Amino acid sequence: MSHMRTKLILAGLTIVMAVGFLAFAGVREGWVYFLPVDEFVADSSHQFQRVRLHGRVAEANLDIRPADLHAGFDLLGDAASLRVEYAGVIPDLLKGGVDVVVEGCRDSDGVFRADTLLTKCASKYETSDGQSPHGDPNAGRISS
Repeated sequence: MSHMRTKLILAGLTIVMAVGFLAFAGVREGWVYFLPVDEFVADSSHQFQRVRLHGRVAEANLDIRPADLHAGFDLLGDAASLRVEYAGVIPDLLKGGVDVVVEGCRDSDGVFRADTLLTKCASKYETSDGQSPHGDPNAGRISS
């Protein structure tokens, strides 16, 4: 009986370790740093990691091709900028001067290759006097 019990304990430990490893690997894959453009450009420790960046789309060098599922633009911070190339469905609100969040990695050429692009547009949720429809000037705004 002790031989069977040893086998069951070893099998149980193996299963627990495998599930633990898979859980850890899955959670680790979902972790990304959320940084402003200036901090990303200044800090080389995140240069080739998957990160999420926020900034403003520059008016110049804006290349939006919805039919090709491609957008290229300069992402501006307060002092720095970064070239972003995005492949995927283009949000309708993407244009120069809009705040965006992009997620992806920087390549060896220094271009940020994004696979996620979210636009932030507080004015969509404001009335013409700058108030939200509910009277709170900050309701519906996305803060960065």
